[in-house]
Amino acid sequence: MSSILETERLTLRQFALEDAKFIIELVNSPGWLEFIGDRNIRTEEAAVGYLRNGPIKSYRENGFGLWMVEMKDRTPIGMCGILKRDNLENPDIGFAFLPEFMGMGYAFEIASATINYAKDKLNLKTICAITAPANEKSIRLLEKTGLTFIKTIFAPTDNEELLLFSTR
Repeated sequence: MSSILETERLTLRQFALEDAKFIIELVNSPGWLEFIGDRNIRTEEAAVGYLRNGPIKSYRENGFGLWMVEMKDRTPIGMCGILKRDNLENPDIGFAFLPEFMGMGYAFEIASATINYAKDKLNLKTICAITAPANEKSIRLLEKTGLTFIKTIFAPTDNEELLLFSTR
């Protein structure tokens, strides 16, 4: 499990297949289901497939992806990372946290560090983000990390309205 970066309270590392149980918990949490959507991941087998075909595949193909966010004592609390989506011009930051770890500044701490890592280490000039218009917490976090609302876009698969933010 390769470490990406550390902050004062958190560690960001690559996901491993052994993280399947955590993935089941995270992708079925209320905030994920409301704002990201049901991925129908209820078993370890499905979670392993998600990891293999999502974050782990992205590490290999792009050199980045979604990473595990852990407390310094290795307690898993969420995910944060950089994604390359076919429908966006630039890579985007994504994040999600278990409900019991929200409202403590962890998301801002790791999202800010991830944006800096993407610019400084991955040499990505522009970082985007997308979020649902109703996801007020994500909107505030994106603005706090320095991203600016650019325009409304629509998801290619289900035509869902999304807000596009960027570091530009």
